[in-house]
Amino acid sequence: MKIPRSFYEQSTLDVARQLLGKYLVRKHPDGTTVGRIVETEAYVGPEDKACHASRGRTARTEIMFGPAGHAYVYIVYGFHHMLNIVTEQTDFPAAVLIRAAEPVRGIDLMKKRRRTQEPRQLASGPGKLCEAFAIDRTLNGSDLCGSVLYLRDNGDATTDIIARPRIGVDYAGKWKHKPWRFLIRGNPFVSKL
Repeated sequence: MKIPRSFYEQSTLDVARQLLGKYLVRKHPDGTTVGRIVETEAYVGPEDKACHASRGRTARTEIMFGPAGHAYVYIVYGFHHMLNIVTEQTDFPAAVLIRAAEPVRGIDLMKKRRRTQEPRQLASGPGKLCEAFAIDRTLNGSDLCGSVLYLRDNGDATTDIIARPRIGVDYAGKWKHKPWRFLIRGNPFVSKL
């Protein structure tokens, strides 16, 4: 079942936990790729110094201030795309970064895009995931209730969840210690333990 918008309108931390075990689907002219989400990271509002919106409302962050259930895709280090899902209510900037997924369908296509035969290297990090799923800035603002990029709930409830500090946000002061990175315990496809 495709996940409805009301799911994304919940609190960001709830969405980040509940996304674990859901399926990311990307329809592309080259083929469809599907992965089971195994790691997420929450960014909650303008006070969160690790959140892009803490620097104010800009052209880059505008999508975060919009309605929930849309993709916020940006580039880091000049070439790695990052997929985030906008959460909560309009005008409250928050999102969940999809950090890693376990490849399920379209694996040969993912291997071709990532130029590797190693399944563990296909989507075990946010940049790898976007490359494997052909997610780039053209999908920024995409409605995740649409038909090109969306999430499905196949009823795979996940309860064995670990919370850890977020990665790569050393600049965020005390906010870097927030245990807002969530992962499925023991899953080999998470980016880092």
